[in-house]
Amino acid sequence: MQQIPFIYSNSAKWRISRHLSFWLLWFLFQLLLYSFSPSPALQQQPFLHRLIITSPESLMYLIPSIFLAYMLMYLVIPTLVLPGKYAWATFSAIVLVFLTAALSAALSMTVIDHLRHLNADRISPVVAREPHPALYVQFGVAMLAGLRGSITVGGVAAAIKLMKCFYERQQTALMLEKEKANAELQMLKAQLHPHFLFNTLNNIYSFTQEVSEKASGMIMGLSHLLRYILYDCSKPFVPLDKELKMIRDYFALESARYDHGLDLSVQMPKATDHFIAPLMLLPFIENAFKHGASQVTEHPWISLTILVNNDELSMKLINGKPIISKNTIPGIGIANVRKRLALLYPGQHELVINDEEEMYIVNLRIALATVSADVVKTIYHGTHQEI
Repeated sequence: MQQIPFIYSNSAKWRISRHLSFWLLWFLFQLLLYSFSPSPALQQQPFLHRLIITSPESLMYLIPSIFLAYMLMYLVIPTLVLPGKYAWATFSAIVLVFLTAALSAALSMTVIDHLRHLNADRISPVVAREPHPALYVQFGVAMLAGLRGSITVGGVAAAIKLMKCFYERQQTALMLEKEKANAELQMLKAQLHPHFLFNTLNNIYSFTQEVSEKASGMIMGLSHLLRYILYDCSKPFVPLDKELKMIRDYFALESARYDHGLDLSVQMPKATDHFIAPLMLLPFIENAFKHGASQVTEHPWISLTILVNNDELSMKLINGKPIISKNTIPGIGIANVRKRLALLYPGQHELVINDEEEMYIVNLRIALATVSADVVKTIYHGTHQEI
């Protein structure tokens, strides 16, 4: 994206340069246009003189052009065109074009007409005293001229904005593909065959049953957790019930390390027909143990509340933190979750993380999807079609 920074960079320096260059070129275009087709009072004037006289008009006409361009670039395109609301986008663009034409006509009949009269009085008083057409005729002609100009500048600005948006999306997709390929390569390097892994865990489980009931329970919980991660999480979406069961198993494994010293409060729905992207919630819970419970020497505690209402999941996770926090290097888990949320739930999620003096607070909302039985069968019988 930095190959052509003048066009694609989002840094303040390049954005200001880009916008100033665009409006300077548009100003010069209008200045030359009005100088080559001047009003009757200026037709006998030298070209350089016409340029000087018409420059204020060109500056005034920049106002409606700027209004239309920025309304299209920062309102219509991001909120209507890119989300696919094409009917509303078309209607909004038409309304904006006519509003711009009306603004241009109003300026033409007031400020610009006054400037022309001043110039005409100095250059040719006879021309200045010629009768003018009726007011509605003047407004109609000015509207037509404004429509022509607004459509031109609006089309150019929208084309540049769309080109930039589509290029950024293409580059983001390529970057994600590259990251995915690297992640898959790293996983293959460290991968054990699942059958070997589960057979080994089952053998250890059988040996520990007679030695330690607690240890055998932990091994079985770890086996269920790994089976879910290796098999179910390869699919684009998983039943929310399975995701919540995995979280319960994870809590059971982690809690075993604290014996009875961990104050744990967990509230989750028992049954739901919703689906969620796999491992979307786990990184937050891992952080609650890594940066919270495991660092607190006295009375570690974690509170998790997950609710599902009207196809929306809300999660509130609170955990205590040490009074004297250690300087830890931020991990990539939460950053990756933010990227996944932006890609899988664009405009359908809200994540707020508060680092308070004595606790961490995570509030997450996600708009969930309900999936038909046919799609569930497709997901869980070998195909990998996205929902």
